[in-house]
Amino acid sequence: MGGHLWRSLRCQKQKRKRYAGGHDRRGQTPDRCSITERSESIERRAHVGHWEGDTVIGAAHQHAIVTLVERKSGYAVVAKVHRKTSEQVSAAIIKRLTPLASRAKTITFDNGKEFAGHKLIDQSLGSTTYFADPFASWQRGSNENFNGLLRQYIPKNRHLSTVTDGELKMIEDRLNYRPRKRLGFKTPHQVFHKSLNRVALRT
Repeated sequence: MGGHLWRSLRCQKQKRKRYAGGHDRRGQTPDRCSITERSESIERRAHVGHWEGDTVIGAAHQHAIVTLVERKSGYAVVAKVHRKTSEQVSAAIIKRLTPLASRAKTITFDNGKEFAGHKLIDQSLGSTTYFADPFASWQRGSNENFNGLLRQYIPKNRHLSTVTDGELKMIEDRLNYRPRKRLGFKTPHQVFHKSLNRVALRT
């Protein structure tokens, strides 16, 4: 089937045909809400409180870092999990965002199975979760950009078992206190916490 010319290739694997409209191999997350249902104001980054979430994998696919980035400010929080299961990832997200729950209105994830616990996350934080379209990383551009910055400190060939909580906190602080041109050279920390302080004054 498909001939035998592939045997002469340096990488001897038959190329499998991809069919349009085929199923995503990772499956569908139950009760997912598509990004197409997300408000236009979130897309415009009009208000603080809307996050993007992802996981960064280490060498040999051991351990993972959960990254959460607020869209308007670029403020980020990170956490390491020993296994990329929905239980551990959900627990890490809830732990990191609970102190910021007043500014955790929505979270947008990709379609990884580690985000299957999105309903528990929403129940715990009072948030609404959305899922980006498959193979559309640009729909979570803030998170993708942050992950690239994170990789400057933790390259892909490093085993995440060697990354300490103290190191993660150092990286998180450096990136959150780094002035951004799109913020008028304010830092993500300044923009995010100014919004957080407004909430505190009203309550």
